[in-house]
Amino acid sequence: MEDEPDLDDLQRRMKRATEVLRTEFGGLRTGRASTSLLDPVHVSVYGSEMPLNQVGTVSVPEPRMMSVSVWDKGNVKAVEKAIRDSGLGLNPQADGQLVRIPIPELTEERRKELTRVAAQYAEQARVAVRNIRRDGMDTLKRLHKEGNLSEDDQQIYQDEIQSMTDQSIKEIDESLENKQKEIMQV
Repeated sequence: MEDEPDLDDLQRRMKRATEVLRTEFGGLRTGRASTSLLDPVHVSVYGSEMPLNQVGTVSVPEPRMMSVSVWDKGNVKAVEKAIRDSGLGLNPQADGQLVRIPIPELTEERRKELTRVAAQYAEQARVAVRNIRRDGMDTLKRLHKEGNLSEDDQQIYQDEIQSMTDQSIKEIDESLENKQKEIMQV
């Protein structure tokens, strides 16, 4: 049986949550079209949710246009719906098995919308970090209850877990602030 909490595992999981956030921010391209813009899009096909890049080929034929060449003609409508409902403010248009996605000019309203999407991503990352913190604290309580951890050690570990949580939340907030500045400057 374990006799002390795995702080390295908690740290790794918190770091992963901030990495996922940065990946999602990468999808919030502000100027030119980029295939990573569609990375967060998942399509409901074959009875499950699949990443867009697993149902078609995403390409950027022009600076302000993306296209998805859907492999299965029966999935074109699902791809269109997934892109439209993704919260990215894109309006796809189907043309046979090709879905064209014009990238709108960034109006002030669109920039504000993108900052709201970025804030939602950041909040999801904060929630993930807090859940990891809760898991760590629950482990400490269980170990203390089983008699494998003294009250002093429990407090030391709690302080360390809280410190890791605060650091991760700070990184998330800084990433959000930088992304919002980038969006509003373009």
